[in-house]
Amino acid sequence: MEHLTKETFLQKIFNYEDNQEWKFEGQLPCLIDFYADWCGPCKMVAPILEELSKEYDGKIKIYKVNTEDEQELSSVFGIRSIPSMLFCPVEGQPQMAVGALPKDSLRQAIDEILLNQKAS
Repeated sequence: MEHLTKETFLQKIFNYEDNQEWKFEGQLPCLIDFYADWCGPCKMVAPILEELSKEYDGKIKIYKVNTEDEQELSSVFGIRSIPSMLFCPVEGQPQMAVGALPKDSLRQAIDEILLNQKAS
């Protein structure tokens, strides 16, 4: 899983310096995990995200942003508590989910928000 810096975020996700309105730069929909090393719930979510990145390989990308290292990115998205996850579909607005979600909830959000598939 790739860790994003401000520079790679501007290239791969959203260039907020050039665009006022949301404009997704990526080819694949993505989930961005805003976390910190000291955050207990973040550590619980990390292995789940690793598993999901393998399950959805080639369909979505999963990125991580360390809120300690990338404070500007955190403030751009108004991150107040972590973990926070930003779901970025290719079309449409991103959606934020806050808190350590269980794997089923994350899978459902990926399917519905990113892949536009309703659970049958």
